[in-house]
Amino acid sequence: MHRVWSGLAIGAVLLAAPARTEKAADYTFVYVAPSAATRLSSLRQWLEQDRARFRRTAATEAAADRVEAAKDGHPFHQHEATRAWKVVTETPLLLSLSAETYRYTGGAHGGTAIDSLVWEKVRSRRLDPRALFVSADALQRALGARWCAWLPRERARRLQVDEVDDPVFPCPKIAELTLLLGSTDRRAIDRVGLIAGQYVAGAYVEGMYEMTVPVTPELLAAVRPEWRRAFRVGQ
Repeated sequence: MHRVWSGLAIGAVLLAAPARTEKAADYTFVYVAPSAATRLSSLRQWLEQDRARFRRTAATEAAADRVEAAKDGHPFHQHEATRAWKVVTETPLLLSLSAETYRYTGGAHGGTAIDSLVWEKVRSRRLDPRALFVSADALQRALGARWCAWLPRERARRLQVDEVDDPVFPCPKIAELTLLLGSTDRRAIDRVGLIAGQYVAGAYVEGMYEMTVPVTPELLAAVRPEWRRAFRVGQ
């Protein structure tokens, strides 16, 4: 796995099945799903569809790149496509998952992205974690100041400088980040992970930026009323 982030520090379960690499002439392909997800039939079906879509995209792009390389007289570099879903947490109401996707398409280096979803177990449906909150503005008010206070300190630490004043990468809004829902006791969501992907908060060499915060009363107030029973204030 081409990891460029530190792993969610929110009591994550992070269970995944062993990776199995499938090799084709133009690309290698890996897709991993945890057993906690595949035991739910509707979620398993969605993951199978996601796997098929991801594989089809990888195959199509690799084949097109091989044709283009031959036309231009350039060497073709085998593509890579890897996606690993992991359990962040599971509560009586929700299964929270993250996905790390790595793609190499023949350039100087590959790229990694982090995605997330929440599976509502009672209704057997997939939700974007943001759908559990009132609005993007409410999330920004609840989390923005803390995120933008932490980020420049963390960037300075990584870059080994006293401070960062970077007009190219201003502090991204919460709406630009990947949101992960976590729990310390698996009874209710009490922690939230914020992840800035590659090029979102800094240059490629900086990697991703990840901050984990407890659910505060202000953040709890930003949760949609119908979902507040799934959350609690964290420590």
